[in-house]
Amino acid sequence: MDTEALLRRSIEVAVDNVRLGRGGPFGAIVAREGTIIAEGMNLVTSSLDPTAHAEVVALRRACQALGRFDLRGCEVFASCEPCPMCLAACYWARVDRIWFAATKHDAAAAGFDDSLLYEEIPRAIDERRIPTRQLLWEEGRAPFHEWGRSLKRVEY
Repeated sequence: MDTEALLRRSIEVAVDNVRLGRGGPFGAIVAREGTIIAEGMNLVTSSLDPTAHAEVVALRRACQALGRFDLRGCEVFASCEPCPMCLAACYWARVDRIWFAATKHDAAAAGFDDSLLYEEIPRAIDERRIPTRQLLWEEGRAPFHEWGRSLKRVEY
């Protein structure tokens, strides 16, 4: 499938998801060399999982289908511009490219406004709306020390 066909498929997934009542109006495809590896749709309300955004669902399914956590060589096709969480997930998955149709402004106009996140991320920790404080710094570093010594670690 070409780029536009894959992007159109993500839009179809989003529309179908709304019609089926499984979650919000978002769909995503993970493809490699024009072949669909996985599809995802927003399942936040039906799965009671605030992280079950279309891109995250598609990335999880693609990783399972390919048997790996690294999606190099793959592209994401999203019906809408990825939110900050989904964008971060795409980076963590190391996808090669992201394509999207509607913008974050279109999403905001439909009631899916992520502007708070864009405002909160660059703020100092003590200025964020959700009170966030650091404690137990020395103890908190123990897992990283253990990681550095582990012969079982898998680098990513």
